[in-house]
Amino acid sequence: MNWRDEWKPLLVIVAVFLACFWLPVGTARFDDAALEAFHLVKWYAREHVILCLIPAFFIAGAISTFVSQASVMRYLGAKANKLLSYSVAAVSGTVLAVCSCTVLPLFAGIYHRGAGIGPATAFLYSGPAINVLAIILTARVLGMELGAARGIGAIAFSVVIGLLMHLIFRHDQEERARLDIPMPDEAPARTLAQEGLYFASMVGILVFSNWARPAEPSGLWSTIYEVRWLVTGAFALGLCVMLVAWFHASLWKVAVSAIVVLALALLFPGTPMIPFVAAIVALSVLTSTASGEMQDWFSSSWGFAKQILPLLFFGVLVAGALLGRPGHEGLIPSEWVNTAVGGNSLRANLFASVAGAFMYFATLTEVPILQGLIGNGMGKGPALALLLAGPALSLPNMLVIRSVIGTKKTVVYVSLVVVMATISGLIYGSLF
Repeated sequence: MNWRDEWKPLLVIVAVFLACFWLPVGTARFDDAALEAFHLVKWYAREHVILCLIPAFFIAGAISTFVSQASVMRYLGAKANKLLSYSVAAVSGTVLAVCSCTVLPLFAGIYHRGAGIGPATAFLYSGPAINVLAIILTARVLGMELGAARGIGAIAFSVVIGLLMHLIFRHDQEERARLDIPMPDEAPARTLAQEGLYFASMVGILVFSNWARPAEPSGLWSTIYEVRWLVTGAFALGLCVMLVAWFHASLWKVAVSAIVVLALALLFPGTPMIPFVAAIVALSVLTSTASGEMQDWFSSSWGFAKQILPLLFFGVLVAGALLGRPGHEGLIPSEWVNTAVGGNSLRANLFASVAGAFMYFATLTEVPILQGLIGNGMGKGPALALLLAGPALSLPNMLVIRSVIGTKKTVVYVSLVVVMATISGLIYGSLF
């Protein structure tokens, strides 16, 4: 045995042993942090996996299967017109209104199909950051000034970060473009309008099934919330028709699946999760037992799930242990956070950006969290910095981004978000 090759495993074993030996089990903060980690994982599994991530996986798989590489390269590729590509990326992300983790499968899908690093990261930022409902809620709860600053900043960030990523890694993009093999033009199996309607139906299911309860009990947003499951069902019915008509899915399988889901919806009107899960199972069975591009769709979706889910759950577990859930503490005391983000100093804005970047915010939850922090003395500049960095990033989000684009690009992307959020906070705090 060559002991020179064994010292690294020995050091790892010794480090793990010492960590276990001095594990602070029994202390209140450690025990609470451990519980918070599992509470956050449980909450995330209940609130986001079924309604958010699984539909997102199917959309990402559909992008990889049904969207031609030529189309992605034309609109989002490294050689595409910059004005067109960044406009498409920003608009595409805006209509989704998803959280920082739900956007990941979609980002991976367009990147693997050949999207340039600039448009892909613009899309990655815009999805969770340019959320129209969240910006409106910010304006109503935290003030029109902060809401407008968030909206303007998020739109500018998505374009500027994308352009900077393109400039920083332009040599990588040129090499990637050279390695792309020109594909022969083939007659598409469906028209652009048909594929647009198909993707619109899945995006509709994703958006309306996750429509958050608005703060006001009346108005347009409240009305949409009350009928969200009817709208979701209408989109699902449209998807069923399109699968049969344009994708040659088995009519009897789709019909049986639709009848079962409808029956469950009528039997359990107060528990929409039951028919929703049944619909996911039915779609999985339908696509996995089919042949051709339908089976490829399932395989691509399953591939994204295997790549992303383990990293997400690990990241959520760590984030819960360190920071806890909203209103609860992890290993890091909340008073440290409140003390660190008062005023409008560089330190306060930087701390807000970094803390927001590592915390996990579900869609719209950043507003009540900030409301509490502002009530405890948080400055206006750090509040904007957290709004611009927090919803777009999280520790789970970073882990998955690294698996898609690598460590170097991930570090640069996260650094750009943190630095720009810090600068924006300083400017906003000095003006208001």
